[in-house]
Amino acid sequence: MAKAAGQIKDINWSFWSGVVFFVVVVVGLLYLSWYISQEVNAEESAPVTTLAIGGEMPYTNRQDILTAIDDIDMGNFFQVDVNRVQQQIMTLPWVYSVSVRKQWPNELKIYVVDQTPVALWNGDFLINREGKAFQADTGRLTSPLPQFYGPEGSEIVALDNFRNLNALLEFRGLAIAELMLSERFSWQLTLNDGVVLNLGREERVERIQRFMDVYPQIKQKKEENQQVDYIDLRYDTGVAVGWKPAADKQRA
Repeated sequence: MAKAAGQIKDINWSFWSGVVFFVVVVVGLLYLSWYISQEVNAEESAPVTTLAIGGEMPYTNRQDILTAIDDIDMGNFFQVDVNRVQQQIMTLPWVYSVSVRKQWPNELKIYVVDQTPVALWNGDFLINREGKAFQADTGRLTSPLPQFYGPEGSEIVALDNFRNLNALLEFRGLAIAELMLSERFSWQLTLNDGVVLNLGREERVERIQRFMDVYPQIKQKKEENQQVDYIDLRYDTGVAVGWKPAADKQRA
């Protein structure tokens, strides 16, 4: 009987030891869960404290970006809407593209690429290198641009012809300062030395090549105090030349 009683005591001790261990484990898990929950809640309520703004921005500045996203709540890292941040920065006139991402635990990274303007368009707009017109403060331009004039929707045609014709003119050390395209798609160029070229509607490349061939001879024939005003290339053979006093201010 004594042996049986001893066995019962051992069993009871083992049972209650197991119960206590189980309770300790459960309490420990509950505490750990509560602690993790508190930490996560604390992290989720942490604000964005760092704005890392970078990119290729010759025209847009940091303050422009800060002003654009001023009304976005940065008080909760997880709740900041990166799509909204991107959309609002894209409304800035000089911005071409924007990338926004979060960096744990409290940083928002913003990468901005500005438009690349290649010409002024109809006085009020600019054209980027894809031939798309946009409007922005031209006072931020860092260098002068050629001026294009043409019908609405002809931006890409104007840019393509500018590139092709300008590449030819470079062989003579010349460049296009102004390009005009009429409603009937007749072309007129003003060069950086002030000479106006009337190209007409057809055979623009051939007429530029003819101009390059005869231009040195034309300049040699000018009289004293005289300079070339325009050259009309709208002829199957030959050209017509207009002259003006050399004292007149050359067009840029």
